[in-house]
Amino acid sequence: MDRKRFKKQVAFILEADKEKNILRQTHLSGHGRRENDAEHAWHMAMMIYLLKEYANAEFDLAKTMMMALIHDIVEIDAGDTYAYDTAGLATQAEREEKAAERIFGLLPDDQRDELRGLFEEFEANETPEARFAHVMDNFQPLLLNNANDGGDWRAHRVSRSQVWGRQAKTELGSAEIWEYTRGLIEENIRKGNIKEDKPV
Repeated sequence: MDRKRFKKQVAFILEADKEKNILRQTHLSGHGRRENDAEHAWHMAMMIYLLKEYANAEFDLAKTMMMALIHDIVEIDAGDTYAYDTAGLATQAEREEKAAERIFGLLPDDQRDELRGLFEEFEANETPEARFAHVMDNFQPLLLNNANDGGDWRAHRVSRSQVWGRQAKTELGSAEIWEYTRGLIEENIRKGNIKEDKPV
């Protein structure tokens, strides 16, 4: 065993454990507590496996699942940025870049480069793997919110244009899941869970 290498790997593993403390705005189904980042990532990875047949293009399953598992690890330092928080979104990339440098830097060089590469690939959203991971990143909270009668959308007074804007990338990774998503959005607009935009 290369003890120096192993020590770095263990340091990253323990650092990654802190992701369990990062609470998201989304609540668990059945009106449960707020979910944490680690639960979100685990749920995404499981969904990637279960829903892989609906991807627009062939993709590397293991790579995409790992991408899902590490995509929010930077929030240990950067914090969770709510999807509809305009001010937070304006500084998100800078905060997450700084966090990625520190957190992935805990690993041995080869694993640092591999996982940092997966994180950057996810952010770029250009490969079949990144696009399908983004589908799950959008679809997972949408499913939970729908299961909670739109409680988080109502609490934050989220509008139709905000939800459409957030979900628009889904079509790049899965046209079929996009069609299902559109139906859920329209249903929640009809129920008043997502508010209509005010005329300009």
